[in-house]
Amino acid sequence: MTEHERQERIANGYLWEDTDEYLAHQAKVKDLMYEFNMSKPSEVEKRQILMRQMFGSVGNNVWINQPLTLAVGTTVTIGDGTYINSGLILIDDYKVTIGKGCLFGTGVTLCTTGHPIDPEERAKGSMYSFPITIGDGAWIGAGAIILPGITIGKYAVIGAGSVVTKDIPDYTIAAGNPCRPIRKIDEHDKEYYWKDRRFDEQR
Repeated sequence: MTEHERQERIANGYLWEDTDEYLAHQAKVKDLMYEFNMSKPSEVEKRQILMRQMFGSVGNNVWINQPLTLAVGTTVTIGDGTYINSGLILIDDYKVTIGKGCLFGTGVTLCTTGHPIDPEERAKGSMYSFPITIGDGAWIGAGAIILPGITIGKYAVIGAGSVVTKDIPDYTIAAGNPCRPIRKIDEHDKEYYWKDRRFDEQR
């Protein structure tokens, strides 16, 4: 299988296997990832340059805390003003689109790739990959895991520790394993910032 054939198979939702070219690309990106993770806290500009070398596209005012784990990098786009806390894991064999103004807690995993259930097929090294999309302004809680093919809607909130197996609509709070919608974001959320704590008590 050539690298072009591998990419075509992924785009069509077919099973695929590693190629030498793909593994060589991974090795180069992981060297950049190592530099990013080992940089000093004060080396902000260095990390900004490395982000633009690692990822397909990075917007303005994007912040990613160390450590970061990724496989491909160039499959990932990140919109303006997104903040990603430490420990992000990207299994990014296919497209990961992160919108503008997103907020990621610690230890989030975005996984575009899975393996067949059949043990004989799995032993061959077969994989499948489907894209992940995170809408503008979404908040992904600490430790959440987002599986292949999932779309998180604009301004949605995913509770900490959730395992997201189905799409989550815009302006929806969802949590659990498996992650399920709890309620829509509404006027109540303009009055209260946490439990019985009101915004107007802080001003």
